[in-house]
Amino acid sequence: MTQLARRGVAGALLLALTAAPAFSLDLASFEGKVTEHRLDNGLTFLIYERPGAPVVSFYTHVDVGSAQEVPGITGLAHMFEHMAFKGTTKIGTKDAEAEAEALARVDAAYHAYEAERRRPGGSDPERLAELEQAFKDAQDAARELVVVNEFGEIIDRSGGVGLNASTAADRTDYYISFPANRVELWAYLESERFLDPVLREFYTERDVVMEERRLRYDSQPIGRLIEQFVSTAFIAHPYQSMGIGHMSDLQSFTREDAEEFYDTYYNPSNMIISIAGAIDAEEIIPILDRYFGRLEPGEPTPPLRTVEPEQIGERSVRIPDPSQPLYAEGYHRPAVTHPDDVVYDALADILSTGRTSRLYRSLVRDQKIAAQAFAFNGFPGNKYPTLMIFFALPTPGHTNEEVQAAIRAEIDKLKNELVTDEELERVKTRVKANLIRGLRSNTGIARQLATFQALFGDWRELFRQVERIDALTPEDLQRVARETFKETNRTVATLYTEPVAEQGGEG
Repeated sequence: MTQLARRGVAGALLLALTAAPAFSLDLASFEGKVTEHRLDNGLTFLIYERPGAPVVSFYTHVDVGSAQEVPGITGLAHMFEHMAFKGTTKIGTKDAEAEAEALARVDAAYHAYEAERRRPGGSDPERLAELEQAFKDAQDAARELVVVNEFGEIIDRSGGVGLNASTAADRTDYYISFPANRVELWAYLESERFLDPVLREFYTERDVVMEERRLRYDSQPIGRLIEQFVSTAFIAHPYQSMGIGHMSDLQSFTREDAEEFYDTYYNPSNMIISIAGAIDAEEIIPILDRYFGRLEPGEPTPPLRTVEPEQIGERSVRIPDPSQPLYAEGYHRPAVTHPDDVVYDALADILSTGRTSRLYRSLVRDQKIAAQAFAFNGFPGNKYPTLMIFFALPTPGHTNEEVQAAIRAEIDKLKNELVTDEELERVKTRVKANLIRGLRSNTGIARQLATFQALFGDWRELFRQVERIDALTPEDLQRVARETFKETNRTVATLYTEPVAEQGGEG
């Protein structure tokens, strides 16, 4: 135990690659450095003490994502992530009271404009232009009271790095690293923005998100393909909508909608905060209690009621597009918490990891029919039953039909022939190596702790997943391939170029 502790996480895990007893001992070593602390309001902290450079990484996981949205507010989880950097009544404003009044005028002007724009029978153009100008004037007046980006500038001046956030189907994450002597500043800022957020510059930021949608989806062939593919694969579950949101919803949801979303989901019971670095848990727990104990308790995010029904027939969508062809096919699979999750990871690894992977060797290297070909898991989310997806980008002169046939040939091999022991051993080695890489940094440790605690209710599943991978057999992979890769469970999406009609005419 002492030797493992001296070697640190990476060294301990390297020893774990060679023997099962060493692995369990390593988990005990890692566990000895983790302190779990739960506040009365429901917020869970995971604190990993990692002596060394005086740096600490913080990772806040909120159990809400686009899966909690309903028609009319798609994209709102992502929108609130943007708002969480705008500050509070104490940060980002020149005069909080005057700003609150100005924001109320912005809301009133926006509702008047929207009511005219959506008036049954059509709007009056002159009245609409007048109301639109009033809305713009109200925004300009409110903007005069804003200290732009004060939240981020405080962090920059104090040595904080890596300030960012991300929104997915099942989660929203906020992360940053600070010098070890800035823990209390972080605790103040992070608790304050969830205690007292001010959704200033909301409609300006909404325009930014709309432009993001145009760039990532509307103007990108692969974005158009993926959006249509997902909406075809899911007919009931909220995974059918991409997290960026539908344009009509982005153009319509309001600041009040965002505040209601925050009130519903941004409460301590829905949060896990992991901290990793050169800290002492006993010393920082009173700081955490003092600042985060101010957050009012709330209800955890309830499980989704809608369950995607079993697919009973192949679905397909064909999209004419002036770009080059693209091909995707996907199969429904269980959630990440299912015992077979590691089998799907092993299948994706064999198919896609590196230049020795089956799809690369067959489609890219040998047949030269694809510039890219790979398979991946857990899209668009993984908390609920999701998809395993195959994707290929045909090379010039080759077609979607060719890559489809080649992909299905590789799928048939998985169903009809056992993978070799050598292939499976490479998978197991890579999985363990990936665990080591994921725990090399404070940020990696914090991310993994929060992720596994949120998904499984116990961060220790991070290590148990490796044990499950280690126990896999070729028969396991064949069984899951046969159960999953069926025609009735398949959704296909293709982007194809329409042939150009010949131009006729008299000579």
